[in-house]
Amino acid sequence: MRVGQGIDSHRFGGDGPLVLGGVVVDEIRGVEATSDGDVLTHAVIDALLGAAGIGDLGAHYPSSDERWHGARSLDLLADTVEKLRRAGWVPSNVDATVVAQSVRISPHRERMREMLAGPLGVDVSAVSVKATTTDRLGFTGRDEGLAAIAVAAISPA
Repeated sequence: MRVGQGIDSHRFGGDGPLVLGGVVVDEIRGVEATSDGDVLTHAVIDALLGAAGIGDLGAHYPSSDERWHGARSLDLLADTVEKLRRAGWVPSNVDATVVAQSVRISPHRERMREMLAGPLGVDVSAVSVKATTTDRLGFTGRDEGLAAIAVAAISPA
């Protein structure tokens, strides 16, 4: 078994919706991003790629590549899981935390877990999504953006 970590953040801006874990959590507010800006899914992708030792989000899905403009992050996650399989690995579990001052995760948590579990190919019980604030410290505390941190375990295929 291997373990990897991932971190992603985006500044609020632009038109909505705000998507986390493949779930629309705010119809009005959006983030500045190349893809749909789903920081939760991006952190999970980075954790998986790191665990497998096959690069990171920017290496596989660079913002300079027009193919990824407006991309749905859950599609990138499914593609990442396929890359893992080709490298001889499968996801085992994911534990992720969204860091945001005003975005509320609890009403959407179970749907996020389901949406992530699908492309990961794991039972929903193997996906944890949590949330925290920074007590108004830093860019997330000033509600200028949000971030996510993820840890993923992978096993030989």
